[in-house]
Amino acid sequence: MRPTVRFLFAKPAHFIALGFGSGLSPKAPGTAGTLAAWVLFPYLLAPLGNTEFLVFVLSGFVLGVIVSDRTGRALGVSDHGAIVWDEMVPFWLVLYFTPDTLAWQGAAFVLFRFFDIVKPQPIKWADSKVKGGFGVMLDDVIAAGYTLLVLALAARALAP
Repeated sequence: MRPTVRFLFAKPAHFIALGFGSGLSPKAPGTAGTLAAWVLFPYLLAPLGNTEFLVFVLSGFVLGVIVSDRTGRALGVSDHGAIVWDEMVPFWLVLYFTPDTLAWQGAAFVLFRFFDIVKPQPIKWADSKVKGGFGVMLDDVIAAGYTLLVLALAARALAP
């Protein structure tokens, strides 16, 4: 089943899980969701302190487990491609730890999408073995970890 605008607005869980509509993109919904996260990031970070933002991200993960599970069941596919909250929350975490420049954030975007699409281990294991909303969220959190690791190595290599 391909979700519609009507489905998006049918329940608050669908609206969140589908990334406020970005998951309805007919092509590359995961990329659209990640782009939406990037656009929203400064507006989410600005009013919050560091601790509050990290609590927000953790809460977003817990919320993601719930809404992804409910929306996946409604769509008949546990990890439906239109569910993009799992891309958004981990990418907010990546952006939080990424230098605030277009080059670094662009690199973070490319790396995150690469790891999410290619799914090196243990992302592949989590994607195939861990079910339900937790599984939907977990593989993208691991992709965020890989992204942050590569960015940290790049920052160290580029340091004077």
